[in-house]
Amino acid sequence: MANFQTRDPLSPAFWDERFDQQFTPWDQGGVPRRLAQFVAGSPAPLRCLIPGCGSAYELAHMLDAGWDATAIDFSPAAVAAACALLGDQAGKVEQADFFAWQPAASLDLIYERAFLCAMPRAMWPQVAARWAQLLAPGAMLAGYFFFDDHAKGPPFGIDREQLFALLAPHFDCLADESVDDSIAVFAGKERWMSWRRKAG
Repeated sequence: MANFQTRDPLSPAFWDERFDQQFTPWDQGGVPRRLAQFVAGSPAPLRCLIPGCGSAYELAHMLDAGWDATAIDFSPAAVAAACALLGDQAGKVEQADFFAWQPAASLDLIYERAFLCAMPRAMWPQVAARWAQLLAPGAMLAGYFFFDDHAKGPPFGIDREQLFALLAPHFDCLADESVDDSIAVFAGKERWMSWRRKAG
């Protein structure tokens, strides 16, 4: 039975405890289908950031496809799990704070999966602002967004109106699709969405 001392998801220790006790119900254990299609359909390799990467299965897939991808997490235990999975590609995983991390070159894409919903709702404007700051006009934010109104979390769900209010000032929504291979914690409550950074 899992026994957690830390209740604040803004603390790395919250996530360390869960990785250390192998309590990771958000971990798909592989690459979700729509992301695999997105990678396969890209006309060229992209420079991508995966914030809050956890075990980083998606990073391995992107690197194997020739992408210049980097994954970050502020939890040492998450980074250790990702490095173990990545093997000789472990150098593409960094322990870093998303709000302070700086890319070596401009990004084409930020991949979202269970990062926004890991953050308390009060932090969402900061997350959206940082996404917009990191992406130049024309660059993309794409991935999975969790829609739910349950008060407790993580995961903290959002509703459509909230999400559009959060992102529409900086992004245009290009795709909004149902998902049929969700894991239990997200089943029936997540959608694949892609957003393009507006000019200005």
